[in-house]
Amino acid sequence: MANTLLSIQVIPKTPNNEDSYPYVDKAIEVIQRSGVKHQVNPLDTTMEGELDELLKVVKDMHEALTEAGSPSVISQIKIAHNPQGISMSKLTEKYRP
Repeated sequence: MANTLLSIQVIPKTPNNEDSYPYVDKAIEVIQRSGVKHQVNPLDTTMEGELDELLKVVKDMHEALTEAGSPSVISQIKIAHNPQGISMSKLTEKYRP
C-alpha cells in the first residue's frame, strides 16, 4: 500500500501572459506518463504512491513546464504521509455512493 498522498496545483507563468491551461495539461501529462495512481480534480491533481516517487514527479513536472517555455512555476502542494499506508479511496469511501 502507498504511504503518501500528494495534491498539487501548478501555477505556471506564461511567456506573454497566454492562457496557462496548455501548460497545466503538460504537467498532467507528466503525471500520466509516470504511472502513479492519480485523480485529476478541478483545482488540483492528487497522486498516490511513495513519497520519493511523488516528489520526483513534481520535479519532472517543473522541468517539463520550464522546457515548454514557462519562465517560472509555482506549485501549491499538500502531502499526507502515513508509513502504515494511505489511499485516496480509503479517505473518501464514506462520501461515495
